[in-house]
Amino acid sequence: MSDVAALNEAEELLAEVDSDRRRFPRYPTYRESDSKWLLDIPAHWGIRRLRFVAAINPTKSEIAGLLADDLVSFVPMEAVNEFGGVQLDQTRPLETVTQGYTYFRNGDIVIAKITPCFENGKGSIADQLVNGIGFGTTELHVVRPIPSKLDRQYLFYVTMSQQFRSLGTGEMYGAGGQKRVPDSFIKDFRTPLPPLDEQRAIARFLDRETAKIDSLVAKKRRLIELLQEKRTALISRAVTKGLTPDAPMKPSGIVWLGDVPAHWEISRLKFSVSKIGSGKTPKGGSQVYVTAGVMLLRSQNIYDDGLRLDDVVFITEATDDEMSGTRVKPGDVLLNITGASIGRCGLVPQEFPSANVNQHVCIIRPRTMRSAFLHAVLCSKGIKDWISAEENGTSREGLNFRQVGNIALPMPPSEEQGYIMQTLREKTAQIDGLVARVQSVIDRLVEYRSALVSAAVTGQIDVRGEMPR
Repeated sequence: MSDVAALNEAEELLAEVDSDRRRFPRYPTYRESDSKWLLDIPAHWGIRRLRFVAAINPTKSEIAGLLADDLVSFVPMEAVNEFGGVQLDQTRPLETVTQGYTYFRNGDIVIAKITPCFENGKGSIADQLVNGIGFGTTELHVVRPIPSKLDRQYLFYVTMSQQFRSLGTGEMYGAGGQKRVPDSFIKDFRTPLPPLDEQRAIARFLDRETAKIDSLVAKKRRLIELLQEKRTALISRAVTKGLTPDAPMKPSGIVWLGDVPAHWEISRLKFSVSKIGSGKTPKGGSQVYVTAGVMLLRSQNIYDDGLRLDDVVFITEATDDEMSGTRVKPGDVLLNITGASIGRCGLVPQEFPSANVNQHVCIIRPRTMRSAFLHAVLCSKGIKDWISAEENGTSREGLNFRQVGNIALPMPPSEEQGYIMQTLREKTAQIDGLVARVQSVIDRLVEYRSALVSAAVTGQIDVRGEMPR
């Protein structure tokens, strides 16, 4: 299937979902809810604070029957999915987790409490835990519904609703990236309470409808992955083989590079740049970060498709002066040389404010190569594979400057470098446009999913007739 055909299919699927928004009926009668966020609710529904229909952060007294060396599931924050699901690939002996971790068991609902995990919808029903028991990050709230009053699947959807997340965000305490939803919000949250059989009917309806939407979203995300792979392959081929398919070729002498156009040269990176070096940790570490000043770029800011500044930190001008040797300049290529993001590479735009880097980021300043071409080469699959092999074969701690300087590069004439990059900008812009359109489809599907969940659990639509009882 062509890219355009796949995109058309995506938009047709969204139109199908939009047209399938059956005019769900409202309930016959409503009453005032006595709650600012709920407004009116079906006349036969109740409202109760969660503390009266569920146990909040229950004690771990029931683990008394387990032995100290019995295995239990261990759940760090990254194992909790958004909108449901927990990855259960980690276990630990019970005796190693009973202190300093959050306890839960099968059937409990876990909800991320810290920003931005809470806002992003991290939460799930715990299920299939080893020995029925789980321990995890302390950044989780645990809610255990009373079965005679509250269906767990229905409650899970309540915690996924727009209103629950919005109200919880408003109650957060703390500063910056350490803001958390307090226990009191969970305990005092006024949850809509239909009769138990109706709760189950709503949950079954949402299980079915959200599964359909999630399947569509997964397909479209896979389409984006394929488009991004195509983009990477296009760039990699252009910067290593050129744009002329029938050009005479010659062996490069470099395993990862293979044959290159006969008129190209091969050079080590150190002979084509004027600087290879990284920053350092400012004296005082993170304690010297300020709310405004000179940007300090870290590995989490460096991406192949551009610098991301939503998580950038700042240092004072005085600290920047102490690190004057590692200020970045427009046209610098920044390469992550340590950590999980090793090999990720960013290009500093021509108009960019004053910035510095820490010790995990290597500044490469081109001298005889065009910055955009060097960046493209360092982002190519061949270089990524080489970095991975070099790191695994020598040191797990990352790349050193010698290794970076000895990277072998293809060197077309400067004019050809410019022509290659101009052609790539035009072709990748087409792919980027397709990716943006598919992402728009995904965003609309996710928005519809969220709205549907919220409408069902607040009684704004009557879905009792949508599923067999």
